[in-house]
Amino acid sequence: MIRITSFVIMALLLSGCTAHSRSMPYEAWRLGFFAPAYMEVWIETADVFDGSGLVYVQAVSGVPAISYPRAFSTGIPTVFKGKPNGWPQHMGWGKGKYVRGADLPKQIYVRWQSLVEPQTYHTRIDIPESIREIMRKGERTFCRATAKWITGYRKAIVIGLAPGGIAKAWVTGPCLSPIEVTRVQAKVDPVGPYDGKSGGKHRPLSPTSKAYIEKFGVPYGSW
Repeated sequence: MIRITSFVIMALLLSGCTAHSRSMPYEAWRLGFFAPAYMEVWIETADVFDGSGLVYVQAVSGVPAISYPRAFSTGIPTVFKGKPNGWPQHMGWGKGKYVRGADLPKQIYVRWQSLVEPQTYHTRIDIPESIREIMRKGERTFCRATAKWITGYRKAIVIGLAPGGIAKAWVTGPCLSPIEVTRVQAKVDPVGPYDGKSGGKHRPLSPTSKAYIEKFGVPYGSW
């Protein structure tokens, strides 16, 4: 990871001069990822730069949430039920984890493989102070899951990754509607997958997604 090594080292040095504190009213915030149906992705790394100057390298990696193809499915379906066009109106929390010990994020660096192309992208997603303020603010809301009124927090950042290097981020929370943070156009990583250590080879696309793309193509421009 030559491109961000100096940045990481500088941030760590600066963090040594700053007392680490968490500015949110809860123990930890969550980072999650998802991809449109059949548009498979492999996240090589998602690094978090938090508000107190600390860096959390590879806070999330691996496969994001995806509705189709289904996990453990076998064979090519006769009918493709997934619809990859556009973003969902009500997305979940994605696949990820809580970034424990971190303050609210100021920037998230993501490098991922878009398996349908295949291509490797990387980008930085800025989280402005206005969004961090939303994440700190409790909101009285009725939760249908429990049929109770609660004070909820938008303590999760969810990022969608789509072909063409599109990344879109929202902030959301239990029983609260998502709020869009930003949409960014990532750059192609010139060294290729795995920091150039795989000879240019990306992870393989599943047979189901390959069959879908051969039949319907990739809906570029819908994200």
